Amino acid sequence: MSLSVLEICTGGGGQALGLELAGFDLAAAVEIDRDSCATLRLNRPNWKVVEGDVVNFNGQSYSGIDLFAGGVPCPPFSIAGKQLGQDDERDLFPEALRLIEESKPTAVLLENVRGFASNKFTSYRSQLFSKLRHLGYEPDFRVLNASSFGVPQLRPRFVLVALRPKHALRFVWPEQDSVPPTVGEAIGDLMVSRGWRGASAWKKKADKIGPTLVGGSKKHGGPDLGPSRARSQWAELGVDGRGIADEPPDCYFPSKGMPKITVHMAARIQGFPDFWKFAGKKTTSYRQVGNAFPPPVAFNVGQSILAAINGTTKRVLRRPKFSSLIPAYAQ
Repeated sequence: MSLSVLEICTGGGGQALGLELAGFDLAAAVEIDRDSCATLRLNRPNWKVVEGDVVNFNGQSYSGIDLFAGGVPCPPFSIAGKQLGQDDERDLFPEALRLIEESKPTAVLLENVRGFASNKFTSYRSQLFSKLRHLGYEPDFRVLNASSFGVPQLRPRFVLVALRPKHALRFVWPEQDSVPPTVGEAIGDLMVSRGWRGASAWKKKADKIGPTLVGGSKKHGGPDLGPSRARSQWAELGVDGRGIADEPPDCYFPSKGMPKITVHMAARIQGFPDFWKFAGKKTTSYRQVGNAFPPPVAFNVGQSILAAINGTTKRVLRRPKFSSLIPAYAQ
């Protein structure tokens, strides 16, 4: 049985795609970034994409939706001691709470960076949970590692799920038991696609899961794979993390050289299937990939929520092998 979802801060569609695969029909996606909206329309012309600031969005038209979801921007650590609802341009949790109150969903799914689970945010989380309970939900959270759901990078994420009490009793967090492909397995076929002679040796060196991809923000210029520590970790896998390549290395690239990854490669490392395309130039496309919630993680959490709402006796173990969507994973 398909259920409906209203999603805010949708970005490039990682969570929306995962929830679709889990069995949710998207009622609307609210996103302020023009290129991200173009990506959503490119891949799913039938989706209702609302391009604009979530602050101006009214959730009353979606009253009774099955699921409210979003990857709201992380509140800065500097506001950890503030009261929930105090003004801060980066904190959209108050807007999420407003929309939850307006749309009255059966379930809520919010994801954020791992840091939101830290002690610095204990008071803020308590306020958030208190407000959700006041609205009639039973909230819980976990830090889920993407690598435990078939994604070739660690990528720990804070995931909050809140359900109406009768459904919360049936909710079971998805098991983190998947063996992920390595970076070499995930993108090895792309590295060799233009005849690079060093691809085979590189694939052996990249026989590990990768560090977390960092999407960056509009304030910090062009794309790269994160701060110096992350770039050092990528270098251990034979990847030059100082930028994003336009194309895979060709036959003229030094056989012992250190290639950069492309947006397509980054998307695979983030768990996107090959059919999902990104609109915009390289920098904006990579930013959408790097900031996304990995689709396989959203899929598994979505299945658990769907099972709890539908009242199935146990969660449907229908994990798609993303090898069927991403050929390199099967190699």
